[in-house]
Amino acid sequence: MTTNRYYGTGRRKKSVARVYIYNGTGNITINKRSLDDYVGLETLKKIIRQPFSVTKTDGKFDVLVNVYGGGTTGQAGAIRHGIARALLQVDKSYRPLLKRDGLLTRDPRMKERKKYGLKAARRAPQFSKR
Repeated sequence: MTTNRYYGTGRRKKSVARVYIYNGTGNITINKRSLDDYVGLETLKKIIRQPFSVTKTDGKFDVLVNVYGGGTTGQAGAIRHGIARALLQVDKSYRPLLKRDGLLTRDPRMKERKKYGLKAARRAPQFSKR
């Protein structure tokens, strides 16, 4: 039996997620751990499942994810982006639905670099008159 495998790369901040989706029952595996073991917050689980709810494909695909870099929120956003891109390979008609909810757009917000003469990106040294 041949299984169809679809791939999507998702990115957010410093996180990069390589996402593979297969025909299946809705299992999500992240770094060889189940979704419930890897992600603690319900809001992040909802973010990860968002592309499936938008396209009404809940429980139709198994997801295998390798994700690295960043924190839990950034990784959840990267996984969501990767799932949305992989769903485009499944069916091109999902594009308007995913685009409408902004799931195909890579979030460009990144950490701002530290500038010389300052303590952080915008944090200046404390001012004292004397």
